[in-house]
Amino acid sequence: MNQQARARADRPEIVVEDLMIPSDTAGISLHLRNKRPATLTTFVAERTILMMHGATYASESLFDTPVEGVSFMDHLAARGYDVFALDVRGYGRSTRPPEMDAPPEQSGPLVRTETGVRDLASAVAHVLKQRGIKQLNLVAMSWGGSVAGAYTAANNDKIVKLALVAPLWLLKGPAPIDAGGRLGGYRKVPVLDFRERWLSAAPEAARASLIPAGGFELWADISLATDPQGSSQTPPVMRAVNGPILDIREYWAAGKGLYDAGDIRVPVLLVHAEWDRDVPIASAQDLFLALKHAPYRRWVEIGEGTHMVLLEKNRLQAFDAISQFLAEDYG
Repeated sequence: MNQQARARADRPEIVVEDLMIPSDTAGISLHLRNKRPATLTTFVAERTILMMHGATYASESLFDTPVEGVSFMDHLAARGYDVFALDVRGYGRSTRPPEMDAPPEQSGPLVRTETGVRDLASAVAHVLKQRGIKQLNLVAMSWGGSVAGAYTAANNDKIVKLALVAPLWLLKGPAPIDAGGRLGGYRKVPVLDFRERWLSAAPEAARASLIPAGGFELWADISLATDPQGSSQTPPVMRAVNGPILDIREYWAAGKGLYDAGDIRVPVLLVHAEWDRDVPIASAQDLFLALKHAPYRRWVEIGEGTHMVLLEKNRLQAFDAISQFLAEDYG
């Protein structure tokens, strides 16, 4: 039995639930996926996690694609955590704004960061009530880091720890995700064409081994399945709202923060990878230095990784760094 097969065999039985919860807007429901050990019956704040996705791909795509048999959610649940992953409105299985049924040019950019913060607040409130706890941990990626950071800055009392993977912060110029021009309500993402952009961030010699065998195809299938309407087109696409792109353009890329990192007063972990073009290392450093009121903070830099490090060959380094950070007690 090889190491990966042994790891799968040693995993505890995991319970999976897909929940639809109300948002603060009539007619808009939010999808929450929960994974936890079947033996877990007592819920505590320190072992409860809520995950928040980025600007393009939903939580299932980023956190629950089982590369080589194990997803990030699986990894955390196997270590005894009660793990929830949120889809903000317009993403994944959550309700899409009705404007997304019309051509994108007929509406302005949908689901801005402020709306993402409100949806995260709805999810936090649901989990706290359902589990009978007063706090939880947040784990967020990219644009989700903006959402989670802004939420935490205003709600420190509800958060135990904050772990951010390549979170958006101040940029010195346009973001790679922003193609420029007028932004409609949403964009059509040709998921199957993303491999080239993904790999282009790495040196040419490292590209062939960056994504584990079969990982891209599995991730692409899961990503497209989150939008049956878009994936039924030829070629298949996945619709992604443009509100986050407008906020990147008007705030982060313009050198203006959407929130004050100095207002975060909980322990923070920053995880970054060396080949990340979307969040350059200088941006990560600026955020780390701005977290001046966190009780303690840590920066983990992953070598040989891109913005999509959670799905790459060195993903376990990121998984383990986050698991260790959440498990430790320096209080």
